[in-house]
Amino acid sequence: MARNSWHMLRENGAVVLTRQVPPQFDLSAEARINVSGGLSLSALAQQVRQDTWRALRAVRGFAPAVRVERDADTVTITSGGRVPRTGNMAWIERKVQDVLDDPANRRRWLAHAGRRS
Repeated sequence: MARNSWHMLRENGAVVLTRQVPPQFDLSAEARINVSGGLSLSALAQQVRQDTWRALRAVRGFAPAVRVERDADTVTITSGGRVPRTGNMAWIERKVQDVLDDPANRRRWLAHAGRRS
């Protein structure tokens, strides 16, 4: 598979961005964000994937996967992915949750996804 080959899977009101099909979430973290107005779920998923990857690029074998689902005025983001089994699973999961909980990340993601809608 080419280095930039990502799969964008669309489901009812949701988008999954993954390197492999079917998506694999060995670990994951979740966040809910209140939103209003137009929002590109695929642009949001891409931004979350990039920040998750940046936070965990030193984890050998990590393959990020992100699911973004919109329900009325709430977006649910599930970020994680495939990780080789290591003793650091709890640390990796905390890092993913830290990425999702960062207010600066959320503002940037929503601004970017709102422009793309």
